[in-house]
Amino acid sequence: MVRRLVEANYFAFRDEPTPERVRFWLLELRTPELLMEAVGTHSIEAAKHAQMRGAVQAATSGTLDKVQNELAAEEARERELDRNYWAPLRAELEQLIHAIRKRQRESNAGNRSTLSVERPSALRTQK
Repeated sequence: MVRRLVEANYFAFRDEPTPERVRFWLLELRTPELLMEAVGTHSIEAAKHAQMRGAVQAATSGTLDKVQNELAAEEARERELDRNYWAPLRAELEQLIHAIRKRQRESNAGNRSTLSVERPSALRTQK
């Protein structure tokens, strides 16, 4: 999703680059070919950002395989950060859901023991 949004921005404005856009593209493009194009077109800016992003550094060498590997490594790091961020929140949510369900079961069990259920008149025996 983010990849496509950044691509759309790049395609819409690559003929109207500003320092802010170029910085954004160099730091956020996730398509190897487009990143290499941006690095080739904006080599001075790319040199400044190569230290901050391994994929930009790889793109300056002009090797597509290296860029793809760096982007894959970036994605793996981001996914791991996401997992680490969400794990405790997911655990807390599961505990809350478990507690709610337990209270509901206990409440339903308490209601069943105090309720008396009459048989429908059609099932009552005739005397």
